[in-house]
Amino acid sequence: MAFDIAQVRHVGLFSPSLQEHARFYSDVWGLEQVVEDDDAVFFRGTSPEYFLLSLHQGRAKGLHHIAYAMPDDAAVRCAAVELKNAGVRLIEEPHSLNEPGGGYGLRFLDLDGRCIELSSGVSGHHNEPHPKNVSPRSVCHIVLNTPDIDRITKFYTRVLGFRISDWSGQQMVFLRTDSKHHNISFNVAPHASVNHVAYLVSGIDQIMMGISNLRKHGFQPVWGPGRHGPGNNIFCYYEDPVGYITEYTSDIDYVTDDAKHQPKVWPRGPESMDRWGVAAPPTPELRRAMTGEPDNGWVR
Repeated sequence: MAFDIAQVRHVGLFSPSLQEHARFYSDVWGLEQVVEDDDAVFFRGTSPEYFLLSLHQGRAKGLHHIAYAMPDDAAVRCAAVELKNAGVRLIEEPHSLNEPGGGYGLRFLDLDGRCIELSSGVSGHHNEPHPKNVSPRSVCHIVLNTPDIDRITKFYTRVLGFRISDWSGQQMVFLRTDSKHHNISFNVAPHASVNHVAYLVSGIDQIMMGISNLRKHGFQPVWGPGRHGPGNNIFCYYEDPVGYITEYTSDIDYVTDDAKHQPKVWPRGPESMDRWGVAAPPTPELRRAMTGEPDNGWVR
């Protein structure tokens, strides 16, 4: 692979109820709003990354884009050449980005019509956000539904250079670009859609404080707390006001030696979903929410 994709910078989601949605993430979930314009709201966590979530006005739910970091502008230009050579459609050539934090980047569509941004030189924050009951640091990972898991896995590994960390049967694949066990995962479903977004917090204390804080605001967990098998991360899931599933997570594993790591196929079952055995399996209602409605992609 001729170009090097690093960590997730941010995730953008379409919202059919932008102001209500924004209030949840700033007033309840623990993010801090940094920018608002006519049709989008941007939020930071406690990391220096300029923003980690953007909500964009839309008629229906769906993924707006996922942004990944690149080492420098030259790496972005190199990625553009390699993507074109692989037959990938660029929807934005390398250019100065017109979004909070600026930077230099490109955008392309994956095989399920997902908009992926690769960017460098983005401004960061040098101050801590206002203290809150729970303080997500960054996007830990996003899980996307796909109708063809083998096809999308080959694209992300062979074309983009992602590495497979583990499988959950043949239902889910966990992919990484850096040492964190996964920053994106794909789940088999009848159609492409957002399954959930997970936000990294500092540990189990922050997760439990988040549970207490959300309870005070009338939100109960839809799954968890518990500890997953693949990734070994602690989890607790909620449904936000417009129906996206959102997760607090911590203590995820890191792959310290790529050469020695062998992906494991975890058996599908309660023991791998929650190694602690305290969280019941996802309910049919949660599974429907995670499957969501078909997402027609970024170009609408």
